[in-house]
Amino acid sequence: MKDKVRPGGGNAVEAVSVGGSTTMGLKQTEQEDSDSFPVKVQGAGVEPFELQVQGFWLVQDALLAVMKRDEVAPRTCLSLALSGATLDPFVELRTMKGLKPGATLRLVEEPYTPRTARAHLAHLQELLRAPGPHDALREGCSPSLLSTLSPTPGTESPAAGHPGKAPKRPGNEPKSEQQSPEGVPPDYVLPGSKERPLLPLLPNGMHSEVPNCLTDLSLSSWNPPPGPRKLQGDFLYITVCTLEGRWCDITSCPRGFFLNRSTLDMYDPRAASSSPPSHCLADLLSQLSSGFKKGFAALRNRSLLPPLENMPTPYRTLSWLGPPSAIRGHRSSFSARLGLEDHAGAQAPDWNEELQAARDLPLGSLEERLLRDRALLQVNSAFVWAAAQGAEAAIDGCVAPIGGGDEDAAFLWGGVFLSRGGSSNGAVPGAERSRRALQRLELKGVQAYSDLGGALQGLHTLPTAVVDYRGFRLSAQGLAPGLESSAGPQGTPKGLLYGVSAGIHEGPQRRKLLELLAQAAKSLSVQRHAVVGPSGNQVPLFTSAHTQGLMGADGRLYLVNLFHVQPVDANFELPGGAADSSQEQEGCAAPYWASWGFPRSFPHQLCQLRPELTQAFIQHKTAQFSQCVRHRMEENGGVEECTQPGDPRGTEAVRAACKDVGSVSDIIFEMRFNPDVFCPGECLRSQTFVHHTCLGVEFPNSEGSAVRLQKRLLREAAAFLVTEQIPAFVEDCLHFRVCPVDGVTLCQAMHQRGINLRYLGQLARVLDQSEDKERLRHITRLVYGEMVVRSARRILNPYLQAVEVSSLSAAVSHFLCCFLAPHFPSVTAAEEPKKRSKRRGRGGGASAESTAWSALSGTELWSLLNQDAKETYHLSHSLGSSADDLVAQYGLQKLSLLRGLCLRAGIQLRLREYTLDSSSKAPISPDDILNIFPVVKHVTMATSDATQAFHSAQKSIQKGQLYRAYEQLKEAAYLFSRVCDDLHPETCACLSSLARLAYLQGNSTEARSVQFRAVVVSERILGFDHPSTIQEYVLLAVYVFAGRELSLAQRCLYRARLLMLQVHGEDHPYMATLDSSLGLVLQGVLSVQYLQSALRLNTLFRGADDLHTALNHHLLAQRLCCVGDYRGAMAHERDALAIFQAKCGQTHQQTLCSLDFLHAITQQAVRIERSLRQGGAELTDTAPPDSLTPSVETTLEQLTLVNGILKISVSDNILELKEKLMEAMPSTVVNDGKPEPASTINGEGTGKTPYREEESITVGVTGSEKMLNGDPKADIVTPHEENRSANMLPSTQGEDPFGRGLTNNVEAKAQKMEQPDCGGLSKEPCAGDEQSVTAQCGEAASRATDGQPGPENALAEDSGKGEINGAGAMDEVRSADLNGEGERQATAN
Repeated sequence: MKDKVRPGGGNAVEAVSVGGSTTMGLKQTEQEDSDSFPVKVQGAGVEPFELQVQGFWLVQDALLAVMKRDEVAPRTCLSLALSGATLDPFVELRTMKGLKPGATLRLVEEPYTPRTARAHLAHLQELLRAPGPHDALREGCSPSLLSTLSPTPGTESPAAGHPGKAPKRPGNEPKSEQQSPEGVPPDYVLPGSKERPLLPLLPNGMHSEVPNCLTDLSLSSWNPPPGPRKLQGDFLYITVCTLEGRWCDITSCPRGFFLNRSTLDMYDPRAASSSPPSHCLADLLSQLSSGFKKGFAALRNRSLLPPLENMPTPYRTLSWLGPPSAIRGHRSSFSARLGLEDHAGAQAPDWNEELQAARDLPLGSLEERLLRDRALLQVNSAFVWAAAQGAEAAIDGCVAPIGGGDEDAAFLWGGVFLSRGGSSNGAVPGAERSRRALQRLELKGVQAYSDLGGALQGLHTLPTAVVDYRGFRLSAQGLAPGLESSAGPQGTPKGLLYGVSAGIHEGPQRRKLLELLAQAAKSLSVQRHAVVGPSGNQVPLFTSAHTQGLMGADGRLYLVNLFHVQPVDANFELPGGAADSSQEQEGCAAPYWASWGFPRSFPHQLCQLRPELTQAFIQHKTAQFSQCVRHRMEENGGVEECTQPGDPRGTEAVRAACKDVGSVSDIIFEMRFNPDVFCPGECLRSQTFVHHTCLGVEFPNSEGSAVRLQKRLLREAAAFLVTEQIPAFVEDCLHFRVCPVDGVTLCQAMHQRGINLRYLGQLARVLDQSEDKERLRHITRLVYGEMVVRSARRILNPYLQAVEVSSLSAAVSHFLCCFLAPHFPSVTAAEEPKKRSKRRGRGGGASAESTAWSALSGTELWSLLNQDAKETYHLSHSLGSSADDLVAQYGLQKLSLLRGLCLRAGIQLRLREYTLDSSSKAPISPDDILNIFPVVKHVTMATSDATQAFHSAQKSIQKGQLYRAYEQLKEAAYLFSRVCDDLHPETCACLSSLARLAYLQGNSTEARSVQFRAVVVSERILGFDHPSTIQEYVLLAVYVFAGRELSLAQRCLYRARLLMLQVHGEDHPYMATLDSSLGLVLQGVLSVQYLQSALRLNTLFRGADDLHTALNHHLLAQRLCCVGDYRGAMAHERDALAIFQAKCGQTHQQTLCSLDFLHAITQQAVRIERSLRQGGAELTDTAPPDSLTPSVETTLEQLTLVNGILKISVSDNILELKEKLMEAMPSTVVNDGKPEPASTINGEGTGKTPYREEESITVGVTGSEKMLNGDPKADIVTPHEENRSANMLPSTQGEDPFGRGLTNNVEAKAQKMEQPDCGGLSKEPCAGDEQSVTAQCGEAASRATDGQPGPENALAEDSGKGEINGAGAMDEVRSADLNGEGERQATAN
């Protein structure tokens, strides 16, 4: 079965289902917009306009597109009609007869209902509010700030021309303001600046004045309408005060709105005139007030932000900084939501039914799957927002509890069931942390079973989220579908089909449930096992003993109590370990246990391994199994002999290998884990209201051998984590495969490698003992900062729980002062009421309990921090007595600590400059605390087809099939827009990859446009100061620089450097990329200053003999020539030459290129020296020659190289491998530019040249000026599909933080010149021979390789081959190095 969807981009997706799996294919169409066509829309009092619609749209989709038009903006309650017949909103446009291109659709005004009338008022209210970025900040959401840098972010660059065409040459361009370079950069972004201003983060230009339209708009005091008027159609009454001072009372009825005769003192609902009601309230107000008409027209004509910057995000992205003033800059001319909330409680949705109904949508065609994914995302997003609002209302005391005491109270709000997850016994150490861990693990279990596809979607889970607010953690769930609590015949709950306490009964539903659980156990690597039930019988299980399977009243099968899906971490939890024999503890566990102090205690006994760790351990065991089988076969006569049919030696070798590696099967290799082994026997109360028996897990005697094997496997897995994964993570950091910027990206990088955050202390010890700890100091800084922030949050939680609402701002500011200011004193209970009374004009005192928070001092807080860090992370030394100790010892920034704690706790601060180093004055006052927002952890809904297309593009990129990857990325971007309107973390990665490929294909205009979208998505979904946003700004600077928008490129780089300084500081490897980029786009002394800073950072983090350091030497030498410092230029070029000779050899082309460039500098220096000695006879001609001055094309090439868009090769060793490959397969050339079989070269366009063996891959950029300036006819050659064993060379310091592994080969012809240019580290002008350059770009390649679902968000700096957050480091790239010894990567031919 094949399903085709043609997006607007002109590509058709072909989904072929084979055996339950779907593979995405791409098909080019002759017309780009084959499934879209224009229609004419008129009626309903609006000017006719033309609308481009898609054939796959439903009628309601077309109506939504119409409603977004400015002409129709204030109108609602409309429908579409064709030829006089009203259209069904759920019919596809392409299935309608008579709907052709150019057809006329009429807007029909539908009668109002009370609900739609209130919705119309809410819509008008939003238009009058004109929300902007400041409003997003007030709501705690991250705004998009790109529009503050560029007035028209969505427009094409003036110099870019038409898509696919190269921009004009500088000499032919008219001068404009955009083409002139920006002035001197602000002082705070200069290298070495200690200033960290916050005000430039959220510029004042992000808020524009909103014209006033009304003085007041509110519900009338005459509401609700009395019975007689209600029977005549009156819905509600609205009171309006116009700008002229006139008070009007308006009636809402089915036909619209009309002015009645009521006044403030008299009720008269009769119409004031005989005119018919106005269907749109804005039309009526325009008739009543000329001021409203003028103001509303100005409001509609004001420049609006693009829809991508205005549409609501699926989930809230917290912003830790708010507007400078907590008070609105303009007065609201309306009241709240005009009473809409009054009806919200009566219409509480059934979240579980909505979610399950969305899950049950058909999956047969691609269109059906897209609709299903979109429905799931919308339902889950609405549930998460409702959970956050419900938790906020419950903790604030707006909702009465439905049961339990203060400790275990439960709430019901808006259809969401909220609970604290069971009672907490304060006498039990770690009980509160155990409860919080239980809630978090329950959410992870729900996520694990929600990600299962195919038939396993018959296993349903309740909608679940975890909300942290004001120190409390609440579990939010949808209401279970009628689970009855009455006991069945055997005393078990009715509907309970599976579990330890389910009893013995059979039936078709139970058999179906067991069959689904068996399949799920295989997918989740869970071993089938048996435990002893309450009555002594053996109970077979496919999950942990705590999980229960239920039949709901809706006929669906549900799983609850999923907090124990993953196996136990044996490094921390061995409840029965003391009774184990010493023989069981021997082996791999003993050495590292003795050296590192394992097993260790932990504040709670719910330590589990991450799924990423179990998968990595299974891969590790698979490699061991293969080696073991080969070894035994070689001992028994050889592999070929043992693999002959009927030879028992092969079977014996497999059986022996299964036993050696610990396979759960003795005939095939199979690795599964029993989650109940080492399970704590303590009673864990269920989070649901289903009957649950608290028990300690007991295994029958028949499971003895299996349990012993599981204990062995879990110990080996725990040892694998400590002895393999953590050292590998450190090695990745050392070689810049992973390079996180902040605590969030550090956690994501650790999680991707299966390392739990409780190993932060272990990671710190490994870093401290490393020989390269100086080069890893940025990682050490992040590790200690993350431990401090997490410990501070754990102390803040109970601190806030005991604070009155009226003292929250004072308590939070006091805690932050104790956290940041050195030895901040406590505030006595008697002083605080006086201060508040003076500050706010209040009188009276406060009880000792209400001000207990003020007794906290900085010394006491840091004592608690050290104690928590020691208990949690087992640190052997103190963190210090104040934040100043961390600053002095590890170089941490107080601003970074403040940002991290605010993001974790949901605290929003007022935007102003803070002096955090003052010891005499409180750095943060109560007025600086704007709000505390709920922090929500939720289930991530998969975008299956879009993600699959994205991963397919990444695989094509790794194979060098760039044309196919480009089409797949366009398809993935289209599918993401269909599902989530681009507002998804993976959309950001997809758009960034698409922009890179478009740029490499010569379309800089498209790259600029797509990268604009990537920046906006990153700001709104990940955060305006997220490391991903920094990376996207830098890439945008490259593309706008290619369009000759120098001023905008500089502003983007200034903002990226400012964000980098605020998030981490200057001492970070990625700062070298930023400084190199700024050094290339600036001129004169400023350029030299930034390049010197980049050289210093590369020398510190990479070493003085690294190739990236050599590149910096060369760039600096070139810029020193521009300012006339030839002596310094020669010194730096000599250093670069020495590194090239040591790394590449004497005969390498890059070594020769550097030698020629040094010779040219020497000649110019000698000429200048000779002129000086001759008394200035030739001093009038001291300007550097053109060969030593980089052209715009050369600078652009260097900029793309520095930022990882182009990638350099450093070794000629690859030629030997290429020769062998060329002998094995013939080389062919692509003639039509379309994807070809493996025997062809996958390129685009014409003019491709096959690989020639005599050419070498050189370090540096060649003179491929045409390609880099957008010439589609540039020679672009991509490798064979089979050439995956060729070397994939590491990029320069600015490679994409996602670990993006896109390879491309650019064949550029050198141009002969009189003097050697060598501006881009090439021998472009030195000789006439040709060179090839390896180009790199792409997104999150590891997700395609590892099969992981995608980023949670995550970003990294690849300063070489790394990531800003480690979210996408490729495991397959680890073998690639600067010597060209990678074995599995694609390369240039």
